[in-house]
Amino acid sequence: MSASSSIQLLVKDELQAFEEKFRQAVKSRVSLLDRIMQYIIKRKGKQVRPMFVFLSAKLFGPITESTHRAAALVELLHTATLVHDDVVDESMERRGFFSINALWKNKIAVLVGDYLLSKGLLLSLKNDDFTTLKILSEAVEKMSEGELLQIEKTRKLNLSEEVYFEIIKNKTASLLSSACAAGTWSTTMDTKKTEQMKLFGEKAGIAFQIKDDLFDYGSASIGKPTGNDIKEKKLTLPLIYTLNNAEPSKKKELIYLLKNENRQKKNVQYIIDEVIKAGGITYAAETMNRYRDEAIAILHQFPQNEIRDGLEALVRYTTDRKY
Repeated sequence: MSASSSIQLLVKDELQAFEEKFRQAVKSRVSLLDRIMQYIIKRKGKQVRPMFVFLSAKLFGPITESTHRAAALVELLHTATLVHDDVVDESMERRGFFSINALWKNKIAVLVGDYLLSKGLLLSLKNDDFTTLKILSEAVEKMSEGELLQIEKTRKLNLSEEVYFEIIKNKTASLLSSACAAGTWSTTMDTKKTEQMKLFGEKAGIAFQIKDDLFDYGSASIGKPTGNDIKEKKLTLPLIYTLNNAEPSKKKELIYLLKNENRQKKNVQYIIDEVIKAGGITYAAETMNRYRDEAIAILHQFPQNEIRDGLEALVRYTTDRKY
């Protein structure tokens, strides 16, 4: 049994009930919309965020209807941002399936994202889940800011670590931290515990993103490096470390290749080799492990039980995963 499967067993019943509740939450009387919603449900991923919602809630008490709504809201907002991201990135594929914009064009994809957002807002408002809605609305605000900050900063290809962390804190970690906060609030209504778990989710989310950065460079366990981030001129932590610690002439050369010749296979490989040589991979892996350990240290402030162990295993899974 894989690590993620054994963690899922801890919230198996909740995840099964969630599937049905999510299906009901996205139902539409417009047949085109309903068809697209069925397609979205069919190609859903590993449900890492709903798992964080349910485990965070269960750490403090029995799951409530409010927890289920929090999980649905997280998934609705997450799916909406993915649909919009595919339009922004002009991406034709997601998780091996055609993206919504590839099948139904940009106009429909943007409206589908809007529909999912509005469904999430209404689900919370109809049930007076105001705190949950506030937690998640702040995440959406941060995600938009993170995306725009990344667009603004990567044009110049000169990024400090500080700005990189601000981008990933907003872009990636904010949704995971709000999933943990919303789950915690649903069973505790305790501001202190909710803030602690929000910070736990943020640190886990940052570790998760650095792991994604590392996939671009490959390793013996992952196989061939993809170099996709380099081709897309994305500044990731291994590359930022390399650029910020390189001799001026080497930095100039790497930035020139990234800006002008980042699509040629030999140049991508050359950049990857330089990052490895400069210790960028080692540095990023050590930073990822530091954030993972800080997340686990927050968890250890709460009593040990199988749910806490499950959350710890889930954090370790996100940094140890092979894909």
